[in-house]
Amino acid sequence: MSKVNLKDLAKELKVSVSTVSKALKSSHEISAETKKRVLELAQKMGYNPNPYAGFLRHHKSKTIAIIAPELTNNFFIQAISGAESVAQEKDYHLLIYITNDDFQKEESIVRHLQNGRVDGVIISLASTTKGYQHLNDLIHTGIPIVFFDRICHEIETAKITTDDFASGFNATNHLIENGCRDIAYLSISENLSIDNKRKQGYLEALLKHDIPFDPNRIVQCNTDENSNFKKIKQLLQQEKRPDGVFASIEKLALNTYYACKELDLTIPKDVKVICFANLRTAPLLNPSLTTITQPAFEMGKQAATILFKNLDKKRTLITNENIVLKSELIKRESTHVN
Repeated sequence: MSKVNLKDLAKELKVSVSTVSKALKSSHEISAETKKRVLELAQKMGYNPNPYAGFLRHHKSKTIAIIAPELTNNFFIQAISGAESVAQEKDYHLLIYITNDDFQKEESIVRHLQNGRVDGVIISLASTTKGYQHLNDLIHTGIPIVFFDRICHEIETAKITTDDFASGFNATNHLIENGCRDIAYLSISENLSIDNKRKQGYLEALLKHDIPFDPNRIVQCNTDENSNFKKIKQLLQQEKRPDGVFASIEKLALNTYYACKELDLTIPKDVKVICFANLRTAPLLNPSLTTITQPAFEMGKQAATILFKNLDKKRTLITNENIVLKSELIKRESTHVN
């Protein structure tokens, strides 16, 4: 029989893990009735507290975690390197967890970290994440969180992002200045604030140049690479295909390259392409890819610096702070004027 933990009790009682934890500690924040329910169920299910977890909560583990959606995106590799550079200076270990853009995996990782394995967490949300209770529960156990790139506005803590709206505007404006009048936007997830801001920048640039907005030009992609490729291919097979493609992430731009090759379309003659990317091989692609490049290393470094600043002061609740770094438009052949 597996050992009963706080999560099991919380699930049975339909309350949060933090509520169960506080009830077992007889916290004044929890009503007498709830305390009674929790204690009775704990006794019934044979719950025994984990003394090791309790020890870790009161003693530094000298370890922090960084949770990222993927490692196939160069942005996250660079951000992790930035965080690691600070962790090394502080003589801390850095645990790296990858969610594969899966909310359930993200939730499982966060629940796993509630046992005091780490002193703090740096996280970029999965594109499928909609609920945030698992993150609130982590904070309530005394483990601080700092967000980078894919953030949650509903949780008060430090958030490191880039100028997504302005960059979305600049990317679209660049396509328009290079002759495009029918631009498609490849969206990765309506759940992510970064995607919505980039899309808003795209729409604002169309408005500025009096270009009518066609809802069909926003292609809603997801984590399924085959599905995304098919959608982009269908887009480019239309009798009236777009003359510009703005991809919200680098994988979608690469899918566009593959689709163009399969359809015998020439970039930038038949369609111009721009995307958010930290792809090191962008200058080597044929043609070289125009990118909005984020300061990924600096974002990871900033996130870790803020986390350690609060750990040094033994703060479990980090003051709400929005730090916005500037991305760079790097012009290359994929948007070149013919």
